[in-house]
Amino acid sequence: MVGLKEELLKSIWHAFTALDLDRSGKVLSHNLCTVLNVPHDPVALEEHFRDDDEGPVSNQGYMPYLNKFILEKVQGNFDKVEFNRMCWTLCAKKNLSKSPLLISDEDAFKVWVIFNFLSEDKYPLIIVPEEIEYLLKKLTEAMGAGWQQEQFDHYKVALNTSREGLSAWELIDLVGSGQFSKGMDRQTVSMAINEVFNELILDVLKQGYMLKKGHKRKNWTERWFVLKPNIISYYVSEDLKDKKGDIILDGNCCVEALPDKDGKKCLFLIKCLDKSFEISASDKKKKQEWIQAIQTTVNLLRAGSPPPHKEARQKRKELRQKLLAEHEELERQMKELQTANENKQKELETVRKQLEAAAARAAEEEKKRLQTQVELQDRFSLELEREKMVRQKMEEQVAQKSSELEQYLQRVRELEEMYKQLQEALEDEKQARQDEETVRKLQARLLEEESAKRAELEKWHLQQQQTIQMTEAEKQELENQRMIKEQALQVAMQQLEQLELERKEALEQYEEVKKKLETAANNTKSWKDKVAHHEGLIRLIEPGSKNPHLITNWGPAAFTEAELEERQKSWKGKKATSE
Repeated sequence: MVGLKEELLKSIWHAFTALDLDRSGKVLSHNLCTVLNVPHDPVALEEHFRDDDEGPVSNQGYMPYLNKFILEKVQGNFDKVEFNRMCWTLCAKKNLSKSPLLISDEDAFKVWVIFNFLSEDKYPLIIVPEEIEYLLKKLTEAMGAGWQQEQFDHYKVALNTSREGLSAWELIDLVGSGQFSKGMDRQTVSMAINEVFNELILDVLKQGYMLKKGHKRKNWTERWFVLKPNIISYYVSEDLKDKKGDIILDGNCCVEALPDKDGKKCLFLIKCLDKSFEISASDKKKKQEWIQAIQTTVNLLRAGSPPPHKEARQKRKELRQKLLAEHEELERQMKELQTANENKQKELETVRKQLEAAAARAAEEEKKRLQTQVELQDRFSLELEREKMVRQKMEEQVAQKSSELEQYLQRVRELEEMYKQLQEALEDEKQARQDEETVRKLQARLLEEESAKRAELEKWHLQQQQTIQMTEAEKQELENQRMIKEQALQVAMQQLEQLELERKEALEQYEEVKKKLETAANNTKSWKDKVAHHEGLIRLIEPGSKNPHLITNWGPAAFTEAELEERQKSWKGKKATSE
C-alpha cells in the first residue's frame, strides 16, 4: 500500500498545485473520493476547511486530510487510468504547452502518467536524466528505430549544466518535439507511447493475437491476449472492449510446448489448477516469446517478485539513491577536504608569507653573507698575501736562523774551545793565585822580619842613647860597644838592605804575577762577555775565597783585617818598649 500511496500522491500533487481558488480543495477531494471508490465524508471535509484562511493551504494543510480521510481508505479496487485522467484534467489545461506538438493530447496524458511512474519520490517532481534515457530507449525500441546515444549524451550534458532533471510538462515537450523520433510519423510515435504506457502503467508484459482452443466446442478462435503479472486476459479485439475471459496465473501454473496437430502449428499449453489452455501462435518466434514471457511471469509469482519493469525501476532508484548517498558522502568528504584544504591553504598562505619573509630575510642575509664573503675574500686575499709575505719572511728567517744556527753551532764549538782555554786560563790563574799567596806569605815573613829588625834597631838606638848619657868612663866602653853595635847596625842595615832588595824582588814578582792575573782576569771578563752574548749557554766558574781579604795597592792582601790589627798592636808594643 505504501507504493500505491506514493503513486497516487504524485498525480494528486499535480492536481493540487494547479488549483487556484480557495475552495477548490473540496472539489478535488470530492473527485478523488469518486474515482478511488472511497466513501465521501462531507462533514469531515467541512470541518477541515471551516476556517477562513487560504482554503486548501490552511493552518492545518491539505495533506493531513488527504491522508486520513482518503488515502488510508483506498483498497485498490479503482481504475488507475480514470484516476490519472481526473488529475490530468485538473492540471493539464494550466500547464500543458500551447505550442504545437507531434503527439496528441491522449499521448501527452500517457507520457504524463509515465512521468509519475518514473519520477523521483521528492517534490517538486522531476524525472532524472537516467530515467529520461530509459524512457526514450523504450520509445525508440517500440518504434523500431536505432538509439542515438551520442545525441542523448550531448542533451544530457546540456541538461546537467542547468538543472537536475525535467518536469512532467518539459518531458511532454521533449517527446512531442520529435527530437529523438526524427523520421517517424505521428502514428508510429503514438503506437510506441501506447506500448510503453501499457507496459509500465498497465503492467502489460506482452500482448498480441493468437488462436485459442475452446473448452466446449473445441474450436479455434482468434483472440487478443494481454499478459499481466498475475493474469492473462483475452479479448475479441485489441480495443479491449469485449473481454472473453481470464487465465489466472499463480506459482502452480506451468507452460509447455506442444507438437503440431489437427493442422495447427506453434502450439503451447498453459496448465493451471482447474483447467488448461491450448494456444496457437502465429509463428515459432511468437510461440517462443509467449512461452518465455509466461514462464517468467510464473517464476516471478513463485518468488513473490514484482513485475520486471517495476523491479528494474526500483533497482534503478536504489542505485541512484546509493550513488546519491555516495555522492553526498563524497560531497561531505569533499567539503571536509575543501575545509581542510582551505585550512591548509590558510596554513600554506601563512607558511608562504613566513617563507617569503624568511626568503626576504634569507635574501638579505644572503646579500650580507655575499658582502661579508666578498669582504672576507678581500680580507683573506690580503691575509693570504700577508701570509705569503710572512711565510716568505719566515722562510727567509728560517734560512737566516739556519745560518745563525750554523753560526751558533760554530760559536758553540768556539765556546767549547774557549771553555777549554778558559779552563786552562783558570788553571793558570789558580796557579798564579797560589804563587801570589806564596809571595804574600814571603812578603809577610819579610815584613815580620823587617819589623823585628827595626824593633831591634830601635832598641839598640835607645840603648845607645842611654849609653851616651853614661859616664865618660863608660863612654869609651860604650863607644866601643857603640862601634860594635854600629857594626852590628851596619850589618843589620846591610841585612835590611838585603831584605829590601828581596822585598823589591818579591814586589817585582808580585807585579809580574798581578799582571798575569790581570791578563787572566781580562781574558775571563772577555769570555764572560762572550758567554753572556751567546745567551748564557756557558756560565764561567770564578774562584773565590771563603773569607774576606783586604785590598791593597798591590791587590788582595795576604792576611785578614784582624791579623793586620794584631800586627799593628804588636808593632806599637815593641815601639813603646824600645823608647
